[in-house]
Amino acid sequence: MGIFMPSTKKGGGRPSLSSQVADAIKAQIEAGYYAPGDKLPTEPALIDKFGFSRTVVREAIAALRADGLVESRQGSGVFVIGPRQSDPGLKLFTGETDKISDIIEELELRIGIEVEAAGLAAARSSPAQEAEIQAQVERFAQLVAEGKPTDEADFQFHMAIATATNNTRFRTFLEHVGRRMIPRVKFRTVMGGVDPLPNRDEPILLEHREIAEAILARDPDRAREAMRRHLVTGIKRYRSLTTWRPSEKTDPVD
Repeated sequence: MGIFMPSTKKGGGRPSLSSQVADAIKAQIEAGYYAPGDKLPTEPALIDKFGFSRTVVREAIAALRADGLVESRQGSGVFVIGPRQSDPGLKLFTGETDKISDIIEELELRIGIEVEAAGLAAARSSPAQEAEIQAQVERFAQLVAEGKPTDEADFQFHMAIATATNNTRFRTFLEHVGRRMIPRVKFRTVMGGVDPLPNRDEPILLEHREIAEAILARDPDRAREAMRRHLVTGIKRYRSLTTWRPSEKTDPVD
């Protein structure tokens, strides 16, 4: 599963609209404007404040929730729970890195967790959770068709599977590491927005579809294998960069 700069649009370095909103709210939280326990403005108020659509605001809140800064309480609203305290012992994925070895090691760790998550999701998911997994696949496909960044949709697909395990530890793990677990997000950040790998949205979409189809078929073994292929393919993509040089063209990796 590749990734990079969640906020970068193709062909430029401007942040996406949802990232602009998320970054603005995050800055207010870190500055103490919102303290832990404070309720964020309502969705309509945020739409009015930033002048963006409901979808943009909801994606921004989802990103803040994934980064552990806010939580949604049903019927009450969205509340601040951050900024997250720094714990050196838990910085598994959060550091920016341009080391291919770091990204490969992180993907190997994810194999140990997310392969089993896919199997459990296939065995335990509810109809609503299955619908959410499928919705995230279709959201990814729509973004690909529109030529828009897919980083956040990529992360939310994996979050939907973690939720469908009905074991909160899987979701907590992914929430802890956040969107930066997506290699292209982290790697592209330190490369100044340059992604040395060819666009791989189409193959990633196919891999996501295979995982989702196995989960919806309630086939744990097939789901585990599909997730394993997805992550192993990511490792192969990044291993191809060990001999890459900025002046070289890189062919797609299977």
